[in-house]
Amino acid sequence: MASMSARFIFITGGVCSSLGKGVTVAALGCLLENRGYRVSLQKMDPYINIDPGTMSPYQHGEVYVTDDGAETDLDLGYYERFTSNNLTRAHSVSTGQIYNAVIQRERRGDYLGRTVQVIPHITNEIKNRMMELTRNDDVDFAIVEIGGTVGDIESVPFLEAIRQMRRERGREGVCFIHLTLVPTITVAGEAKTKPTQHSVKELLTFGIQPDVLVCRVASPLSTDLKDKLGLFCNVKEENIISASDIKGSIYEIPEMYRTEQLDLRVLEHFQIEPRRLNFKKWHDLMEITRTPKKTVRVAICGKYIALQDAYRSIYEGLMHGGIANHVEVEFVSVDPEELEKDTTPADAFKGVHGILVPGGFGNRGIEGKLKAIHYARTRKIPFFGICLGMQCAVIEFARNEVGLEEANSTEFDPKSDHPVISLLEEQMGLEQKGGTMRLGSYPCTVTEGTLAHKEYGQTKIKERHRHRFEFTLKYKEEFEKAGLTFSGTSPDGQLIEIVEIKNHPWFIGCQFHPEFQTRPVKPHPLFAGFVRAASKQTK
Repeated sequence: MASMSARFIFITGGVCSSLGKGVTVAALGCLLENRGYRVSLQKMDPYINIDPGTMSPYQHGEVYVTDDGAETDLDLGYYERFTSNNLTRAHSVSTGQIYNAVIQRERRGDYLGRTVQVIPHITNEIKNRMMELTRNDDVDFAIVEIGGTVGDIESVPFLEAIRQMRRERGREGVCFIHLTLVPTITVAGEAKTKPTQHSVKELLTFGIQPDVLVCRVASPLSTDLKDKLGLFCNVKEENIISASDIKGSIYEIPEMYRTEQLDLRVLEHFQIEPRRLNFKKWHDLMEITRTPKKTVRVAICGKYIALQDAYRSIYEGLMHGGIANHVEVEFVSVDPEELEKDTTPADAFKGVHGILVPGGFGNRGIEGKLKAIHYARTRKIPFFGICLGMQCAVIEFARNEVGLEEANSTEFDPKSDHPVISLLEEQMGLEQKGGTMRLGSYPCTVTEGTLAHKEYGQTKIKERHRHRFEFTLKYKEEFEKAGLTFSGTSPDGQLIEIVEIKNHPWFIGCQFHPEFQTRPVKPHPLFAGFVRAASKQTK
């Protein structure tokens, strides 16, 4: 049974997409958590896909993986990085999941022959997924992001569901926050409220009156503009929040919302006396980002570099590594396909202090990645390979140090004479693509005396995975003789998790995805170590 004491905060978006609903949810969760409240955060995605696992990164950015192996929207990464939450598949919901659950019940006869309709069956399922967050009675606030833009046909069932939630739980149990755009016409230098007015009017057609307006603006709203918005949108002036563009770190956003008193307005809505805010760790974090000791240039060599969200958690992990070392990390994008053509590694990586090859799938740009790894290894530049990046490091080492010139992965060459990377046994014969990889958190044993052990400071770790291919164990002895160290394995020794090279400033490849467990207030040891090594390369 869902707890009736938990309050629900629903955040919708209007005017256009990419306004930052996910970061707003995360920042509000951060503020409430730092006041001592227990929060849970959830993303409702309107697409019909079951999850983003099979979607192109160009369409949807990175796939974020939870401990329990759910492939989720990248916004869950923000939720985890801004709060202490370890989220699960229950915190990422799509239209596809909702309809699939309802159809399965209909097939089983659970509806006893009744006509299955959007109302009540789809909306009830949506509400059930929301209330799932509060079933254990250990949540004060459930903050739910309604994906998409008000006015999109895909979002209609979710809007109807939250309207019903307000009706059922009352004003004291539900708060509506609408994130909208107040654009500034450059020529006139004037902020325009009309798009927001229309967006709120659209919400009203669904029976939803926003309690709080969060307005994306170039600069803070004037009193006159707040008064105008309040009048036409029927929102109290003090509940109109300016979300100004941030010039510095993304981790300044909670501070911005604190200054704007977003959390206080929400607590006031619920008639809750606010607890004291303990914001010291965030103040300390922001001070580090504002006053770095120096700048470290890290090259990211991946095939999706045209879209930063495709590697969002990688960028955040490197930023956290910078925080751990009191340095600013500057990103250099290197297209591996360009390395395959005319661009030389010396030109591509000029002035770079570290090279990172991220995860991915498919053979596009692989030879360019191998060139990047070879350059990092032979020129003694700190290198970090993640998932596919580790696999490529193994292939490069096999070809150039082990003497297996035709070495490859069976993903790229199924008939390779030397398949040093091959499909996991449990992946053979699978036909469905979505949700079938080796997903979620698995234990790893780290060998004492290795670089990995030095960074982790322990021999037993758990990391999140998302892969189908693995190092082929029969080659292990040959690699060890050639100088590759296998510093992390599954507890039974059957799966290689970490490889490294001795006599190198810093060279680690890992099969897992450490970027999914790093936090700004607790940087991941591998990102911290990589950036530290890269910073030593600066002059």
